[in-house]
Amino acid sequence: MFETLINRLSLSRSASITDVVGAVHLMPYGRPRVRSAEGALAEWRGTCSTKHALLAALMAERWPETEPRLVHRVYRCTPGQATRSYGPQVAGAVPLEGLWDVHRYLTVGIDSRRITIDITFPTSPSWDGVNSMRLACGPGTDHVVAVNADADAEKRALEEAWCDPAVREPFIAALASK
Repeated sequence: MFETLINRLSLSRSASITDVVGAVHLMPYGRPRVRSAEGALAEWRGTCSTKHALLAALMAERWPETEPRLVHRVYRCTPGQATRSYGPQVAGAVPLEGLWDVHRYLTVGIDSRRITIDITFPTSPSWDGVNSMRLACGPGTDHVVAVNADADAEKRALEEAWCDPAVREPFIAALASK
């Protein structure tokens, strides 16, 4: 995947972790037709799930010592939180009582610390290469994906347990249109 990324973006083979995180961070938000790391790379767009799956694969391939781990956060999004985080257009897609969502982000080991990376939206601040990034979701319960587990199956199971697709899908569509 690293070769495909550097060829697609004309990055140097010696691109740093910060360069690669920054490149994937700038990928537009939106669901690729094939909901996978490969689909996001091929279509150059992704959601929290596909962008972080792509970044985790790139990190594991190029910098395995960082031990990338995907994390799923189950959280409740209220209209007020959506207004503050995403703006009034997205908040309009959130029912008054709120909605449950599952957000994916990534942690990596750097300098004996676990660093949180959330590259969901290209408009959020860039990663400085040292500190954890702010998450693109509210507080909730984190579920760390086990090494070699099927992260997509785990996320689907959490979505089935917590989310109402009839409520969540308009929210995701509104996020993609912001």
